[in-house]
Amino acid sequence: MFIAMNRFKVVPDATEEFEQVWLGRDSQLGEMEGFVEFQLLRGPAYEDHVLYASHTVWASKSAFEAWTRSEQFRKAHSRAPSTKPLYLGHPQFEGFEPIQTLAKTEDGSSSRTYPETVA
Repeated sequence: MFIAMNRFKVVPDATEEFEQVWLGRDSQLGEMEGFVEFQLLRGPAYEDHVLYASHTVWASKSAFEAWTRSEQFRKAHSRAPSTKPLYLGHPQFEGFEPIQTLAKTEDGSSSRTYPETVA
């Protein structure tokens, strides 16, 4: 599994427009092998920005990397930006590989899974 995350510092009066850009986009993610899940997350509000994160789960780091080189990626990111800046600076990318995962089972206990290899 691989988690790809971008953090955005959105200008406070642009949050609605920022969210609409994401909600209205044709993501193309469903066409990609190894895509598991996407979430757009709204975080805390500060004086000069509201923190957002796009959070994508992939079956593997190589599946994510294939997405970044794909025609679907180019299409999903080709929408022209508005003339008004929506966020401060560039998004901050962060990629994560899990060390441990806990999941609730049907009987209410938690199961533990670990990656097959730890680098």
